[in-house]
Amino acid sequence: MTVSNINPELPLKIVSGLRGVVHSFYLDDMILDRLRAEEATVRAGGGNIQVDNQGFSRALERQHVICIIKDPRFRPPPEATVILVDSAGNLLGTEVFPFNSKEYEDRGDAVWLSDGFIVFPNIKGNGTEAFVMPPVSFPELNESNGCKDVVSCSPAPTSDLMIKTHYGYEDDPRLASILVAFNDC
Repeated sequence: MTVSNINPELPLKIVSGLRGVVHSFYLDDMILDRLRAEEATVRAGGGNIQVDNQGFSRALERQHVICIIKDPRFRPPPEATVILVDSAGNLLGTEVFPFNSKEYEDRGDAVWLSDGFIVFPNIKGNGTEAFVMPPVSFPELNESNGCKDVVSCSPAPTSDLMIKTHYGYEDDPRLASILVAFNDC
């Protein structure tokens, strides 16, 4: 972490005031190092498919990282937090939310794997598929409140548990963490 030109309490106050936020705090360097190592080991599909948490990688490039521990009342993300792609960048699947599900309901080229994820079976992957967790916007923090280059992400479930354990919070399945990272303006 670097010395900030802004009042570090302002971004924390903003995120703390959001509906569904149970706890919010800045992450220290020790836990960030442990999370970096953990995120590098994450796999999906019984260990067969790589998980590339690009949002987490981008968050580590920022000066400040806030952790939010949220409950189900927290707003949905503004865009997909998980996509399935191949190494050529072909979109093979995407997370879907209630606010955008209508655009996929009548498409014959989309197969619903769950209420929240679809795949496009007509698009053939090249054998090097990965689940990508892209950086997600977080509009509540912006240049008007001293924050630029803002990204948010969800850590892997094992990283979520590491955060809760490190800071002494219970592992309640109704609570999940989100990381919000930014640079000073």
